[in-house]
Amino acid sequence: MHCAAADQLNIWKGFWTYCWPRGSSYGRITRTYRCRQARCLLDRVRSKGESAAKVVLHFIQESGSPLNQEKLTPPKEFSKYQKKLSSSVSAQSCFLSSYGGTSHMLLDEIYTEGQLELAHDCVDLKGALVLEDIVGMVGTVNEEADTVLLSGEAGSGKSTLLQRLLLLWARGMALQEFLLLFPFSLRRLNSEQRELSVQELLFQHCCWPDREQEEIFQFILDHPHLILFSFDGLDELKQGFSDEYRVCCPTQCAPVHILLFNLLQGNLMKGVRKVVTSRPEAVGPMLKKHLRKEVLLKGFSPSGIDCFVKKHHSDPTVAAKVLDSLQTNTALLGLCHSPVLCWIVSECHKELMGCGEGSPQTITDVYLMILQHFLQHQSPLKSTMGLGWLQEHLKTVLHLGQLAFKGIETSCYVFTDTDLETCYITEKDICMGFLILSNYMSSIHSKQYEFLHVTVQCFFAALYIVLSSNTDRLTIPKIFELQDIRETGLSSTCFWVCLPSTSQQERGLESESVAAETPNLQITATFVSGLLSHRYQSLLQHCCPSAMVERKVRQVVKCLSKGMHKHFKSIPQPVEGEKKSMHAMPGFVWLIKCIYEMQDSKIAKDAMSKLEVDHLKLTYCNIGPVECTALAYVLQHLKNPVGLQLDNNSVGDVGVEQLLPCMHICNSL
Repeated sequence: MHCAAADQLNIWKGFWTYCWPRGSSYGRITRTYRCRQARCLLDRVRSKGESAAKVVLHFIQESGSPLNQEKLTPPKEFSKYQKKLSSSVSAQSCFLSSYGGTSHMLLDEIYTEGQLELAHDCVDLKGALVLEDIVGMVGTVNEEADTVLLSGEAGSGKSTLLQRLLLLWARGMALQEFLLLFPFSLRRLNSEQRELSVQELLFQHCCWPDREQEEIFQFILDHPHLILFSFDGLDELKQGFSDEYRVCCPTQCAPVHILLFNLLQGNLMKGVRKVVTSRPEAVGPMLKKHLRKEVLLKGFSPSGIDCFVKKHHSDPTVAAKVLDSLQTNTALLGLCHSPVLCWIVSECHKELMGCGEGSPQTITDVYLMILQHFLQHQSPLKSTMGLGWLQEHLKTVLHLGQLAFKGIETSCYVFTDTDLETCYITEKDICMGFLILSNYMSSIHSKQYEFLHVTVQCFFAALYIVLSSNTDRLTIPKIFELQDIRETGLSSTCFWVCLPSTSQQERGLESESVAAETPNLQITATFVSGLLSHRYQSLLQHCCPSAMVERKVRQVVKCLSKGMHKHFKSIPQPVEGEKKSMHAMPGFVWLIKCIYEMQDSKIAKDAMSKLEVDHLKLTYCNIGPVECTALAYVLQHLKNPVGLQLDNNSVGDVGVEQLLPCMHICNSL
């Protein structure tokens, strides 16, 4: 504490004073030098012990130092720029941006709180986390770091929560300790090919000051603790996190991803608070050591589902019917803890209530329901009823599927007109509603498109893999062997053989290729498993040869068996006198979910017949109600009783209810 106070004293008493005019590069060099001088003085105080520290503190108190009373002298144009930035942030945030912002829904009318948890235990936490706790002091594990990670599975509501936070700041209702807030979409930054400085990044990608650009940027540099950056979608960045290239000067130009990595580490703009969203799988130990704290977004609580459905339907009668349908189908209720799935179910309420006993049980069921909903609502008068609906729109599905598949392979989520033309996508296909104009990327001169949600893109990629005869025979093995792909460091060039029509020029140089993202490959493989379920054989036979479908089913079954065997093979032999235990990894839970999507008890029995343990540990596997349903379906086929450990997950009451079918064989929980 004493040294920190002395640090502030030295900074405010002249160690950050420039010898050259403000804004010049010489001044910034001198600033670094002065900072080093301050640190040297602090080291001397520390070496002298408590008495020296007390002297410094006494001087601060007696001298009326600005430490206690900071006097801001912002440039004349600062307040105008602050209003312009707030107005820009408000305009970007007032309408729901997720799911394409369908129906131009106001965020205020639909936003529903998700469940927030700290990744690390915190004794100071009283009650539930709220939005402002994300950037607050609660749960801080590294006070030297500036970056807060908001992590959650795909569809858990990360972007919507961040959008809500931005809107509250713009309205003056939250985070008012920050004078400026700069929001960034990493999906948008993916397309930035130029090398930029921090100043160019802030002003060109967020909000341009009409005047006094240098003075405003200098104020930002002088008062980093009054500034907040947000980065949405780290998992969508093409480049993986690296600390190999260091950039410390805010005027130095560098590729955007290099700037980002240095900002998150604190090499650049130290003191500026940064909030970044990502799926958990995309954040490795290298980045985690630079985190101030990690906040987990766990989707909706049971009351959150109720609240969202009621907000989505202005007619209380319709909302009540949807909620009644969910209460009678606990598997579907479990799925609705994911906000994106809850949105789909709410959007397709007519189809849901007309399902009767055949209501959705799996994630694939839900996405097929939204597919049918969109397709038939575009041409309601001539739509085919029964099993022929997919065949009627097969061309559209294949065209969109090819685009989605190419995107998943190369971590591409925004597409140009040229990309659409390459996949023969027409205006009619766009009008189906699955592709929407990118809010951040499109302009008067060029249109750019993205899928409603990244999970929708994964679903169309899976449809293409299942329905197309143009994919290579190795496509399915490759998407299921994603862990091996990541471990061996192979790039997406190994995937281009899956699309024989792709030209050498499109593949690009091997050194520039980007590895397909493991999380999206997992989601795609899960959908492939569900689409190849025997329940959809009748639907698929109208669209592609039965022999091709059967071959792909055999491939998936073989991949699942091979994947499970790999996990079982890694089980260590027990120490003498102790029970045999398996500590499962998230990849094991993913394979369980794939088996559940296939809804084939024979595959589940075969998998569990090879599992011989006394204790199954599933801690820190991101298990919620959705995963519990899949676990129960598979684990009920265990040969011998096991102890099941589910600590440090988000099972909840609904999850426990989902586990009931396997409780007879799981002798402890």
